[in-house]
This record gives sequence, structure tokens and C-alpha cells, in this order.
Amino acid sequence: MKEKNITAKIIVYSYNELTEEDKKLIDLAKDATKRSYAPYSKFNVGAAILLDNGEIITGANQENAAFPSGTCAERTAAFYASAKFPGVPFKKLAIASFTRGEFQANPVAPCGACRQALLEYEHLAGKPIEVLLYGSNEIYVFRGGIKDLLPLCFAEF
Repeated sequence: MKEKNITAKIIVYSYNELTEEDKKLIDLAKDATKRSYAPYSKFNVGAAILLDNGEIITGANQENAAFPSGTCAERTAAFYASAKFPGVPFKKLAIASFTRGEFQANPVAPCGACRQALLEYEHLAGKPIEVLLYGSNEIYVFRGGIKDLLPLCFAEF
């Protein structure tokens, strides 16, 4: 028997320590939570994607009574970005969540389906997508990309 370890490097920042570009992306993700349709979970999620061409696309989760017909903020933004700017790589992704009248204190990570969908866009770009997970207490930054969020991923491309 042998043992393997899987690790991911997480850099923890406060909002004030971020670059202006990262603050803007976080702010847009936070703002996108206002466009969430989450009458069942009351868990509003916003995402903002910075593309290599400088455009920023936002998305919010959209629920539906016919579960699982809704979609997460991350996939909403990713699918729209790819449809509007086909072939343009994603540079960065910011995610924020809002519930019970406030932003989550600790960062919330994408679900497994979103991680897998985002991994494909990362693969198409041929480089990591930097991920910023907003929490009002701290912000996690993954510079290694989506693979850091999804070890042992399904990557048969």
C-alpha cells in the first residue's frame, strides 16, 4: 500500500489587501447576488468572470420548483460568457453568497457540477482560472485554478 496526499494552495486575504482588479470582480459578484432568484433556499449566489479580453460577465443562481431545473451562479456566468465571447479564455472568477440579510462570513465554494463545468473552460483556455471566494471575514484565492478545487477530476477531453 502507498499513500498519496492531495493539496491545494489557498491564499487568504482581507478585502483591503486585494488588487483593484480583484476588488472590482468581488464587488460585481456581490452585486450579482441581488439578481439571484432563490425563493426556496434563500441562498443568493453571485459570480463574476473576468475574460482575457477584459470583459466581465456576471451571473446569479436561478432556482426552480422543479428541482434540479435551476442553475448555479457560476454556470450561469460561464455559459453566458462562452455564448457571448466564444473561445475567449476565462482569467478570473469571483463568487459571493448572501443569505439571511448578510454576506456569508466564510467563503463558499462552487458545487461539484460547477467545478466540473468550469474545469472544461480551464482546459479549453490551456491555463488556470484564478478563483476568488468571498467571505466577509476573509477571501480565499486559488491561483492554481479549478483543478485545485476539484482534485482527481474527470478530465477526458
